[in-house]
Amino acid sequence: MLRRLSLRDVVIVSQLELDFGAGFTVLTGETGAGKSILIDALQLALGNRAEAALVREGAPRAEVSAEFEVPPTLAAWLDEGGFSAAEGTLLLRRTVDRQGKSRAWINGSAATVAQLRELAEHLVDIHGQHAWQGLTRPATVRALLDGQAGVDAGVLLQHWQAWRAALAALDAARRQRDSLERERERLAWQIAEVDKLGPGADEWDELNAEHQRLAHGQALLDGARGALDALSDADPAAEGLLARAIDALDEVARYDGEVAAVAQTLRDAQAQVQDAAHGLQAYLGHREPDPQRLAQLDDRLAAWVSLARRYRRTPAELPALLQGWKDELKSLDAAADLEALERAAQAAAAQWRAEAQRLSTARRRAAPKLSAAVTQAMQQLGMAGGRFEVALLAQDEPQSFGLESVELRVAGHAGSTPRPLAKVASGGELSRLALAIAVTTAVTTAGSGVGMVASATPTLIFDEIDSGVGGTVADSVGQLMKQLGRSCQVLAVTHLAQVAACADAHLVVSKALQGKATLSHVQPVAGEARVAEVARMLGGEKLSGTAHAQAMIQRATQRESSP
Repeated sequence: MLRRLSLRDVVIVSQLELDFGAGFTVLTGETGAGKSILIDALQLALGNRAEAALVREGAPRAEVSAEFEVPPTLAAWLDEGGFSAAEGTLLLRRTVDRQGKSRAWINGSAATVAQLRELAEHLVDIHGQHAWQGLTRPATVRALLDGQAGVDAGVLLQHWQAWRAALAALDAARRQRDSLERERERLAWQIAEVDKLGPGADEWDELNAEHQRLAHGQALLDGARGALDALSDADPAAEGLLARAIDALDEVARYDGEVAAVAQTLRDAQAQVQDAAHGLQAYLGHREPDPQRLAQLDDRLAAWVSLARRYRRTPAELPALLQGWKDELKSLDAAADLEALERAAQAAAAQWRAEAQRLSTARRRAAPKLSAAVTQAMQQLGMAGGRFEVALLAQDEPQSFGLESVELRVAGHAGSTPRPLAKVASGGELSRLALAIAVTTAVTTAGSGVGMVASATPTLIFDEIDSGVGGTVADSVGQLMKQLGRSCQVLAVTHLAQVAACADAHLVVSKALQGKATLSHVQPVAGEARVAEVARMLGGEKLSGTAHAQAMIQRATQRESSP
């Protein structure tokens, strides 16, 4: 859950630190005091778009930090990303400067906005006052049902894309059959021509090295013979001169150790000279001019050069060119194999249909449960006798989202037939339906009982989603949110005194002129201060309003303590 929210220089907030606990917390205050600023700041920390307008006038940058308890589902993700979580704490920090440029950190390590957004899906679920608008969008409605069904439509989309790609490849092969065949024949002819040469991967360098050696064969032999003469055959030769020097030193070595060391050095040199002489003798014994082999090399090199010139490549590129053509020919063969392409398209279609049918089964199971749960919530929100229905409509043609579309239907009162939501619901009813759906989808009904367990998201935020309701309906909204707060953390921005009276914790947002700037402040209230705030929200006479507020808070407390 959310433990702490810190703001610095955000819109009209200079500096602010708020601690949050479990249960149901409300934020109230006059219109324009800055209640929604707190929600906007939290969303910034969770990866929402950064805007320069968030920076308080005169400040260089805005900064938001949000501290959460680490959900067990995120531990592995944090370790894999290198964002170690100390003592179960997850700290998200984000700054935005006056140019709109932002930076982000997770547990003190630099992070991307995409990583913040990925975390947000596991931390907070925010329902805004215009949440009802999404109820008229097919994609949003499908996602709502799929979420309740516990299925991932992304897998189906991947199969759909694979099927579309396979069909496109098949269609392209059918349309381009003639051109593909001509291209295939051209490649096959070129490959056959170069294959006659059979250029090896390193052959060009090897051929040149051997050709250079044979072309300069006589010069190499003459050089070797001259060196051998200088070492051992001539008179005097290096070997003989070394022997004379060693003998001369040996006669006097017993008088001085330094002379003996020099003599040993000469013996080492003599051994090396002898090894060199033996090597030259062996070289001369196996090296004879080979005009026939030289001619063969000339022909082979000429063939390489001729083919390279024809295809406008260097000779060294011929092996890679040949392999590239062979790979291209394989691709063309595959692209022209209509039977294989048809089999691939059929297999992709079968995979899509199997996944679509699996989703359909899950949707058919989830739809009645969601319908019943929302219908039950409607009874508490001023729509007694109303009925909610999640309808699955079969599609004439396969679609990326499955075998059926999803439509929300509602009957506003008993005895009427549910009709498409957008056609029959008024603005107020839509708002209440959105609230009913938000509360319903935030929890999962355990069996057929009334007990609730927390959803996958540990923190739920309702940003003025109760606007447009009042009276007993407003009281029901407060009770629902308080009930929801038993299983997860609930934060609500509200203008309704009935909702505020049900809260476990109450934060009041206010603004005041300080110097030349108007700044926003947040203050936890309890006791008389809380009663005064609820009375302000009620309006009317001060004394009667205070008494009414006190009574509302007491009723909410009694309901909570009653079994």
